[in-house]
Amino acid sequence: MKKHLLLLLLFPMMSFAQDDLLAEIDSTTTNEKVESAFKALKIINLESTKLAAKGDMYFIVAHRFGSVKDGFEGFYGLDNANTQIKFLYGVKEWLTLSAARSELAYDFSVKYRLQNQIKDGFPFTIVGFNSVAINNTLKESNYPNMSFENRLTYVTQVLVSRKFSDKLSLELAPTYFHENFVENDLQDNSQYAIGIGGRYKVASRWSINVDYAAHLNRTSSSIYKNPLSIGVDLETGGHVFQMHFTSSQGIHEAGYLGQTTGDWTKGDVFFGFNLSRVF
Repeated sequence: MKKHLLLLLLFPMMSFAQDDLLAEIDSTTTNEKVESAFKALKIINLESTKLAAKGDMYFIVAHRFGSVKDGFEGFYGLDNANTQIKFLYGVKEWLTLSAARSELAYDFSVKYRLQNQIKDGFPFTIVGFNSVAINNTLKESNYPNMSFENRLTYVTQVLVSRKFSDKLSLELAPTYFHENFVENDLQDNSQYAIGIGGRYKVASRWSINVDYAAHLNRTSSSIYKNPLSIGVDLETGGHVFQMHFTSSQGIHEAGYLGQTTGDWTKGDVFFGFNLSRVF
């Protein structure tokens, strides 16, 4: 009788303990972050939702050869290249700063995570990105009344990605950018674009990457086009080497969003790569 009474007293306590344990397990699962939607800091031209780890310093070389349509005269793109040198630092796990310089522009940016994708929870990773570029291509000999402010372009993006599986990740990037100086008087200084990109893993170390940006208020008389890039990522011992073909020789955001001149339909594309080293 005493044994039965003891079991009756212990049973509710065991039930409550089991419920607490199950609740703790459910809570842990619900808050599990989805990692590595993208392995590289950029998809190709478009920023990915990946940030540098806290304390990591990146040295990045991004290179775009000349147009392959130049043929032998331009050594099939090996002449007339554009190279960007960038230093990037993870200030916090959620905050990354960078500074870069190419033949086309100086570029400074901040990238910050607003929300992680959660397993069986919030479906997206959301990252903010802001940059300011200083245009190197505007010559005072051509524009004698130009001021320093005329060289500036500001970019704001919201990067929204989802990792659907171990193989497939996609991203959407609503974008606003403002050019203080536009060559075409019919072009608004404030401009809008929507970027899309994705990564599909085809082998343990290889993935196929694509990104594209549609300009939403480009004047009909503009000579510029929407940038399309296709390439591959190769993971090598913790680093990612990116090789691609793109219609934009500009590497910074203001360059590829607003000043892409290449045209895939005419074979006017640029071979390039992004190579990074972490310290």
